[in-house]
Amino acid sequence: FLSAMRLALLAKRLQRAHPFLQRRLKRTYTMATDADIDVVANYDQVVGRIAAKATDLACDPPRLVAVSKTKPLSLVCRLFEHGHRRFGENYVQELYDKSHDPSCPDGIEWHFIGHLQSNKCKLVARVPQLSMIETVSSAKLATGLNKAFAAEEKTIDVMVQVNTSREENKHGASPEDVVELCRHVLNGCPQLRLRGLMTIGQLGRVMPEGELNPDFECLVDCRVRVLAELPVEQLELSMGMSNDFELAMQQGSDNIRVGSTIFGARNYAK
Repeated sequence: FLSAMRLALLAKRLQRAHPFLQRRLKRTYTMATDADIDVVANYDQVVGRIAAKATDLACDPPRLVAVSKTKPLSLVCRLFEHGHRRFGENYVQELYDKSHDPSCPDGIEWHFIGHLQSNKCKLVARVPQLSMIETVSSAKLATGLNKAFAAEEKTIDVMVQVNTSREENKHGASPEDVVELCRHVLNGCPQLRLRGLMTIGQLGRVMPEGELNPDFECLVDCRVRVLAELPVEQLELSMGMSNDFELAMQQGSDNIRVGSTIFGARNYAK
């Protein structure tokens, strides 16, 4: 195999080459760089940081979802053999393919954490060992999922996604609509078990030392309102990713989603 450096040099030289050759080289380069990633060492560092922060806060550590989108199943299996069980995927087809691969380990717990279109409900309902869908963003989607899981005679844990930063390019219910969406899940979707609320903080937001993230504060407030208005005893909060999970822990996160810090930069070459 060519070294990653030589492959990168060849990629530059072939910028004007036939598109097929460019795609082929990108795939080879992706395989080489993925093979160089020490996911176990990266994972152990993240777990150490989580444990240290939990000690500082005198709290239990949150659930860690290792986000493996665009990464090969071999890296997932490597972490599974190391003892980790919960993995997150953003794309329905990729999750479906990985979960049906003969090498996918028994006992894995898949979380779907990406945008879910209504026309993909049937496909995601056929994913084996799916533990949770964290991105229920509308009543229409909740109804579609309920129908799909009923057809499979299954139930599923879900979280309602909230667009706390109110960015137009993000999915999720507005903070004002969270209670009604949760009410719809509770009253109209018996196949769905409401477990919590999820948000993605504003991308690129860097908080000054000592300041709280307003997106996380908003999600905490949403939980307070849902618990006050609906017959729900407990709701988890899913917030915090590679760049802000320690601050999310400080603000009460129960579930963090860490991808690139464990698996390296994403590969989108086709």
